[in-house]
Amino acid sequence: MLLCLDIGNTQVYAGLFDGDKILLRFRRTSKDQASSDEYGMFLRTALRENGFDPSLVKYIVMSSVVPEINHSLASACIKYFDIRPMIVDQNIKTGLSIKIETPTELGGDLLANAVAATHLYPGQNLVIFDFGTANTACIINAKREYLGGLITPGLRLSMAVLEQQTAQLPTVELRVPDVMVGKNTQQYIQAGLYYSALGMAKEFIEHVRQNDFNGENILVVGTGGFSRLFEKASIFDVLEPDLVLIGLQQVFKLNT
Repeated sequence: MLLCLDIGNTQVYAGLFDGDKILLRFRRTSKDQASSDEYGMFLRTALRENGFDPSLVKYIVMSSVVPEINHSLASACIKYFDIRPMIVDQNIKTGLSIKIETPTELGGDLLANAVAATHLYPGQNLVIFDFGTANTACIINAKREYLGGLITPGLRLSMAVLEQQTAQLPTVELRVPDVMVGKNTQQYIQAGLYYSALGMAKEFIEHVRQNDFNGENILVVGTGGFSRLFEKASIFDVLEPDLVLIGLQQVFKLNT
């Protein structure tokens, strides 16, 4: 079995694969700077508590946007599974042609998302939106050329900034707002967070369609922890919550 680990700014997202089938998904916060022993015990316990023998894990692949966690988690894989994990970075085979100015700056999660989308939807012009701690978007053409993208603060990060940097604004539930024009402070914030992200996505999609793909058809793929908030907003053609895990699994197949 293959264990895939995506280390994000908020959490470690893990998936257990048997071939192309995802058998298990589980998460852990990445905010607490855990030791290698804590990560190792967590991974083994999560597997056992869900009915899987940790000894059946034969391979591990991981991507990360939190460099300070990489050593601890890689050490955990070696100590508790006797497996040196494959690390997704710009030196690994992806099947993509990276056309941005600084390929070394491209995060492993963005690479994994792109690999997954081109695997699931080959021969199509793609826009991938990942709504998480940060909102990211990237575009890949039908020739598997990674052309670029954008990054903005995510909903929770934007909410935290409002809470920390203003004197009177409260924390609110992150949800699809009932109204666009609020009648109280909570509605103001909910509508502002939601519709600013939605408007950004719509503007980006239309700009890419006209300027990068010359009006050709594009497929918009949504993923990330907050992507379901936008499921009914008609911006995604498909929603793939497991996109990064599928990408990690495909990267592993490409490199073994």
